[in-house]
Amino acid sequence: MKLGKKDKAFRTNKVSYLDYKIVEMDRVLTHLFARLKHNGASSKLSAKGMTVDLFKDEFLDSRNEKHFKGFSQAPITIEKWIETHLVDLINRGKANEAVAAPRPLHGNTYLFRNPKNCRDYGASKQVYELLYHAKSGQAAISRLKQFFFAGVDSSTGQYDCHSQVDVETQALLRLSDQVKSDAPDHSDLQDRFAPLNQQAADTLAEDIIKLMTYRQYIPRSVMVEYIKNLLAFHLALYQLKLFKLLPALAKSKGRNLEEGEKQQTAIFVDMTNGTNSLTHQMAEQSATLHYKRIPAFIKAYFGVKKLDEFAEYLSKKGKLPGSKSVKQMPVTELFKLLETPLEQDREQFFGQRNAGILDTSASSASESEEIPPELHAITQLGLPEFETYIEILLFVQGNAIRSGMVKNLDSFMLKNKPGALLEQNSGNHGGRRFCLDGRLLEVMLQLAVLSKGGDLGFHTKELRVDELLSFLKTRYGIFIESLPKTDVFCDQSIDVNSALRDNLAGFKRRLREIGFYSDLSDAYVTQTITPRYQIDEKQNKKVQGSNA
Repeated sequence: MKLGKKDKAFRTNKVSYLDYKIVEMDRVLTHLFARLKHNGASSKLSAKGMTVDLFKDEFLDSRNEKHFKGFSQAPITIEKWIETHLVDLINRGKANEAVAAPRPLHGNTYLFRNPKNCRDYGASKQVYELLYHAKSGQAAISRLKQFFFAGVDSSTGQYDCHSQVDVETQALLRLSDQVKSDAPDHSDLQDRFAPLNQQAADTLAEDIIKLMTYRQYIPRSVMVEYIKNLLAFHLALYQLKLFKLLPALAKSKGRNLEEGEKQQTAIFVDMTNGTNSLTHQMAEQSATLHYKRIPAFIKAYFGVKKLDEFAEYLSKKGKLPGSKSVKQMPVTELFKLLETPLEQDREQFFGQRNAGILDTSASSASESEEIPPELHAITQLGLPEFETYIEILLFVQGNAIRSGMVKNLDSFMLKNKPGALLEQNSGNHGGRRFCLDGRLLEVMLQLAVLSKGGDLGFHTKELRVDELLSFLKTRYGIFIESLPKTDVFCDQSIDVNSALRDNLAGFKRRLREIGFYSDLSDAYVTQTITPRYQIDEKQNKKVQGSNA
């Protein structure tokens, strides 16, 4: 069955800026650089597509010998260095191998991206808009700019030879002076909306500011990995919050936004590496609970999009309540269009949409194509025209959209990759379960040991294990040694309590493995998380810990 263009329309920035496809965080960061440079706007780039050979030619050019001394003596080594350390390749090792962009080590790497191969599907805009609307978002944006655009003169945009940067970054900066075709694209700044979950935006901005405290202490390449893992984690967490929040808003017709349980999400992570079958099962149940919310989210998302179209219709008829323009109507106001006073207009508008679909189906049926029995069953349910319309759209498009959302969320959770929040065994047929990979845990630990105060705004201090567990629960909704009170997936029992103790023991082992944990006895007061980089409250001097 075919739908018209208006019927197929799904995406709306009022809910999310994402296209729900597989996302690579290197490319998200690359596009974020352009938005940082252009105050939220994306970049128009008309430069020729970059290849490994073009990069190599620039480095080996005799005119650049003074900048890249000795490079011409080892062309093969330089080529391998470019392929492995300097660029992000798609289809690596295949005949159609191509450069997506340089690795995102510096802000100017976006100048060398190949737009066709380097897509972020709206993720960089989602990050920037979350920061833009956060309470301390401007400070977070400013610190990201300072870090990523180090070595570039802010007024001319050219390489500043007085700044000390690593060799990869210096190579890119030398080349970026040649790019003259960059320009901001302000077209995607016309529709900006506050996030549906303000707390998530505020937490992201606070974490960015805290993480930037370490910029003088942590090697640049390590810091870039930290930032990528942190952004991926927050994008995943924001999606989980929307999966729960948007259907709740639809059900309440835009009201009760401040209710705590609708704003909070909780995830249980398996820290035993699968050695305890019950914790493994509980982490799988926790993940299943969140993924099962996707169909209800898609339904509510469709509702927002189609109510937005209904609002345009009301505006043209002079019947739109309130004084706000349709383009600026937030999600909460759109859901209020489901109230009784607009029932007659709603039935008429969506009744025409349904008639158009059924007439199309009828005409196609005359050409030896029958109306699907599921569609016929939907029309016989006696639902209001709006709900009938949404159910028809879900029947036709729901599975494809759900598949895209699952892949998108998997990619933000870095499934089965370093820094993962999610694991899945046995290919795509095994159950998903929440985990906390060492690289992601390390980022959280670096944030957890920071307290306000000192010349840099924060200083490090030791934490007890119970304080760390409380930090993970209250800030991110990550549960390890206890069950969540929201997003409940199982009941408390003797076996569950035993599994939780095993999970805590596995968590401590993981802390010990990555070098943050020391336990002198069984007493909590002697089980401490030790900062890897010591930032003193009064004297902010660089001291690298013994476990670095």
